[in-house]
Amino acid sequence: MVATAAKAISSQRVILPNISWQTFETILAEMGNNRATRLAYDQGILEIMTPLMPHEHNKRLIEKLIDNLAEELNLNLKSTGSVTCKRPDLLRGVEPDSSFYIQNEPVMRQKQNLDLTQDPPPDLVVEVDYTSASVDRLSIYFALGVLEVWRYDEPVMQIYQLRDGVYVPSNVSPTFGNLPLTTEIPRFLQESLKIGEIPMIKSFRAWVKQQKKN
Repeated sequence: MVATAAKAISSQRVILPNISWQTFETILAEMGNNRATRLAYDQGILEIMTPLMPHEHNKRLIEKLIDNLAEELNLNLKSTGSVTCKRPDLLRGVEPDSSFYIQNEPVMRQKQNLDLTQDPPPDLVVEVDYTSASVDRLSIYFALGVLEVWRYDEPVMQIYQLRDGVYVPSNVSPTFGNLPLTTEIPRFLQESLKIGEIPMIKSFRAWVKQQKKN
């Protein structure tokens, strides 16, 4: 039934239309947590995405850069990865490439499970796009109340801030000292292809330290 309704968008993405919330919950339970796929559900439409190596490579590098930003700026954070963020009352759910609690880290520090009917959504989510998504994840994050979304589609990075009920594109991250990350993160990711990951991260830390002095 579900399988016959599937429409292959690409080798990485499959769309299932007319999926009930109960079916979505069943699919989540049957697939379990140890998987590479990411799911997004928007009012009856289910997208299943399987990332390829370039996607995972840049995702991991961005996570490392965020860790370094937090350390250099003396911010605490809780990394929640691709945790399933869902609201049955809104009929929306999504598994980001990466997610973090920063402002709400003290609230979520000891939490083992996420219940968005009671808990705040992640403060920051990261999406790495290599093919065009058929489900608008940004609208799902908006419905869930995520304050900041980073989208990296090589070589372009965008930052969206939730302000006055809309997502506003920005060149800087309010979470990380208003640094010009939309230009600098792509530059450092490209640099890693020339000099390797560890030298790039050292160079990035040096750049952040210099920005703090300016």
